[in-house]
Amino acid sequence: MSETAESPAGDDVTRRIADGVAWITLNRPDAGNAMTGAMRDQISEWVKDASSDLFVRVVVITAAGEKAFCTGADLRGGRAAPRPKPDDAPEGVMGDGARIIREGWQRLVGTILDCEKPVIAGVNGTAAGGGMHLALACDLVVAAEESKFIEVFIRRGIAPDAGGAWLLTRLVGLQKAKELFFFGDDLPAAEAYRIGLVNRLVPRSELQATLEELAGRLAEGPTKAIGVAKWLTNRALDVDRATSFHDEAMAQELITHTIDSKEGIASFVERRPSTFKGW
Repeated sequence: MSETAESPAGDDVTRRIADGVAWITLNRPDAGNAMTGAMRDQISEWVKDASSDLFVRVVVITAAGEKAFCTGADLRGGRAAPRPKPDDAPEGVMGDGARIIREGWQRLVGTILDCEKPVIAGVNGTAAGGGMHLALACDLVVAAEESKFIEVFIRRGIAPDAGGAWLLTRLVGLQKAKELFFFGDDLPAAEAYRIGLVNRLVPRSELQATLEELAGRLAEGPTKAIGVAKWLTNRALDVDRATSFHDEAMAQELITHTIDSKEGIASFVERRPSTFKGW
């Protein structure tokens, strides 16, 4: 199946499905691929849809151009028109700001973490603020050697959002996360790779080929087993040992009833390569 999807966000973000891979591309290179609300919400919907789409077995999120993967939210873009309210209501009501965060970038990050298919970030350039957390929410990060990561929030006098504190602390530890948040210095891709934020570091000219190779391998894998491994791993740091062991046992029982599990065992017994269907 090959499909190119139309988007309410127009050409600012595109999706193409081919050979089991959903390619989502941020397409505002002249604006640093900064994310408008429409783009953010569209990506959330596409990633959510990938969980139940049997034509999709892996998602790749990347960006057009060479300078930026995503520089966060488009701060110059206008906000949606406010809902009507009583004449005597204040301009801002308690809860409005938190709701915007929850239903915006947190929803996007959560959707990626909860996706039942593996998600790969292809970081071609600068990943800053929410754009950095967009990449870190993905299961695997492939970065061009020329790229960099920036916890830019401190430079704007604002707190980290887009799930950044939760994500970064788990990936690099408490002290390193504080350093990156407190100073907001550029983190070159090579250093990001050294401290574990990046899985593969490649020249920019090899980024697309590397993404195709990794996505292709995942698209041929046992999709349900990969999804359960993702769920168990993401959950492991948030539960105690007894809960994790219980989750593991239940997951094993469920997976053994899948067609791919039966194929994996049969191929082993018959001494032949496995052919997984994704279900």
